Amino acid sequence: MIQLHYYPSTAAMVPHILLEELGVPYERVLVDRTTCAHKRPEYLRLNPNGLLPVLQDGALTLYETAAIALHLCDRHPVARLAPAVGTDERAHFYKWLMWLTNTLQTTLIVYFYPDRWVAEGDEAAAAALRRVAEGKVAGMLAQLDAHLAGHGGPWFMGPEFGALDAYVFTMCRWTRNFANERRARDYPHLGPYLQRMLARTAVQRVLANEGLAPPFV
Repeated sequence: MIQLHYYPSTAAMVPHILLEELGVPYERVLVDRTTCAHKRPEYLRLNPNGLLPVLQDGALTLYETAAIALHLCDRHPVARLAPAVGTDERAHFYKWLMWLTNTLQTTLIVYFYPDRWVAEGDEAAAAALRRVAEGKVAGMLAQLDAHLAGHGGPWFMGPEFGALDAYVFTMCRWTRNFANERRARDYPHLGPYLQRMLARTAVQRVLANEGLAPPFV
């Protein structure tokens, strides 16, 4: 039985969506961040970084969201959540997956936790850093919007839904409360795309499973 260690509205939403799309049996294991359960010894044995998510698939224990997404794609190739290995499309899939985790997600983390990158107690510096990060994310959202406009398909890679859609949706969702910049839903192509994502049964199940309330994006 697959086990997904998660907390609502974190990066764990990416594999959560993929598991619901696959329709395979799995168990959700809540890691309560409000009680610092992700920093306890039993969880650190699964992920020494103390971050979410963790996926256990039989004897395999895996962390890092992008790695988990790739594992699910490769373990269930019939679902076609990623292009075929060795194709140009697969290379672009890798490019966007790495960009989502290393560029967009990393900048969003700076936005949400600016105090981690400034001297302790320097609230002015943290606020300034947060504003800069929000502006940088806005430029990245414009890049996503331009990509969707460029191919005109309903999903991020074109005509077929895939693993990148779960990642793009989750990252865009994190911008829903931006105050100084446009949120993902405000972009001409991202906005309708996010509505198509919200219409998917798997996404609706994930939002319900995680007990989330509107606005969803």
